[in-house]
Amino acid sequence: FSWRWEGLQLQLRLCVPPGSLQEKSGYELRLKESVRVQKGLCVHVPCSFSYPWTSWYSSAVLYIYWYRSRDNIQRDYPVASNNPHKPARTETANRFRLLEDPTTNSCSLNISNAKRSDTGSYFFRVERGYDVKYSYTDKKLHLQVTEEPDIHVPERLESGRPTRVTCNLPGSCEGGRPLTFSWVGAALDSLSPQALRSSVLNLTLRPQDHGTNLTCQVKQEGYTVITERTILLNVSYAPRNLTIRIFRNVTGRKKPRLILQTTSPLPILEGQALWLLCAADSNPPAELSWFRGSPALNTTPISSTGILELRQVGSEEGEFTCHAWNLLGSQYVSLSLPVHYPPQLLGPSCSWEEEGLHCSCSSRAQPAPSVRWQLGERLLEGNFSNTSFKVTFNSEGPWANSSLSLSEGLSSSLRLSCEAGNVHGAQSATVLLLPGQGVCWGLRRWVGVTALLRYNPHMVKVYNSTAFSSFSQVAKMKKKQREVPRPLIVILSPSSPSPRQPLVYCLFL
Repeated sequence: FSWRWEGLQLQLRLCVPPGSLQEKSGYELRLKESVRVQKGLCVHVPCSFSYPWTSWYSSAVLYIYWYRSRDNIQRDYPVASNNPHKPARTETANRFRLLEDPTTNSCSLNISNAKRSDTGSYFFRVERGYDVKYSYTDKKLHLQVTEEPDIHVPERLESGRPTRVTCNLPGSCEGGRPLTFSWVGAALDSLSPQALRSSVLNLTLRPQDHGTNLTCQVKQEGYTVITERTILLNVSYAPRNLTIRIFRNVTGRKKPRLILQTTSPLPILEGQALWLLCAADSNPPAELSWFRGSPALNTTPISSTGILELRQVGSEEGEFTCHAWNLLGSQYVSLSLPVHYPPQLLGPSCSWEEEGLHCSCSSRAQPAPSVRWQLGERLLEGNFSNTSFKVTFNSEGPWANSSLSLSEGLSSSLRLSCEAGNVHGAQSATVLLLPGQGVCWGLRRWVGVTALLRYNPHMVKVYNSTAFSSFSQVAKMKKKQREVPRPLIVILSPSSPSPRQPLVYCLFL
């Protein structure tokens, strides 16, 4: 009973269809699953297998086969076989060859003169007597026949570092035809012609090589056709060539207008609105930020992007620095913004001295202004003197100063004014000379009132200027004020001050 049961067990086991889960026990395939080969060349596919077998079963011959994935083992011929009763199909019989004795558990395959039609998937099968009939369909060979060589480059290409690049045709068999290699590309201009005929390139890439093509060309002896493959170089490099572009009209509806692309000092007018746009050539793209002055002195940026917006330029903006950074390095570029503005006139101020009348006038502007005197019909400037007057001039930074000493020719009809000007504008103030050693200032702009407050308020008299038909009446008014201690300031204030009817004030010493 027991023997029969065991025999029945054996019989049942042998009747289980091939490829079932029960048969998989003990079947194993070790295979390089993905293989590429150049058209016309050969490739070796290493393979080994195991299966459940003991000599107790049978001494039958071991047959092994390779089939295409879509083949039916009952009606289709294999692509490779060691069974003379089931030979390989005609189109692969002399090109797909089993290399070793299958009894050594080798299923290695040699493919020569590869054709594009060979591309596809294949499975391995083993047969031995009635006990072993199994197809290893869980692990397949995926063969790709290509017309391009392979180019192998490091995962990261970095500017300035030596790099090794190799080119080869997929598939290599002993006794194959010799191959001739050549290289083409803008990155190779420093290499010798001999170096370009090797399958291996040793070169040092530059920033300008980023984004250029590198082509490997391969010719097989006996063939006239040249196969080639081209790759795009992705070269990493630190930031370089920082540029600053300056835009104006950034607050209006109009499109911002490019003023200049420069890193040289750029004079701008006070009150303007500007965009400073910083850009850097780098790979990967650099992180950009702006600093006021030097980044070494300022750890906190005023902008963390490449755009710096200046809504209203102040009178002393100074220097701005753009910083570009990536993992490979950093670079700085600075831009100086000297601010220009029209003259601001301080004065004139006059006083009577023993030698005569002495007046001084100062002005601040950028660029530095010129300051001159208009004495009647005469224009006095620079440094000059004669018996009637002496004029001096000096300038330092944005300030310009001029003084005038008059010793002769003074009269109430004499008009004296100080003028300051630069390319952005001009300003002037007039000094009116009155009898009795009085000096009156007629300002063309409604400014300078606060300067009068330096005097004792009790020494200031205000009159409506419409009460005086001429400045000679001011002198008569002065004589009536003898009881007032000197100096006396008389302000002639029109009912509605304007450029045509300015504020006038007189000083009596």
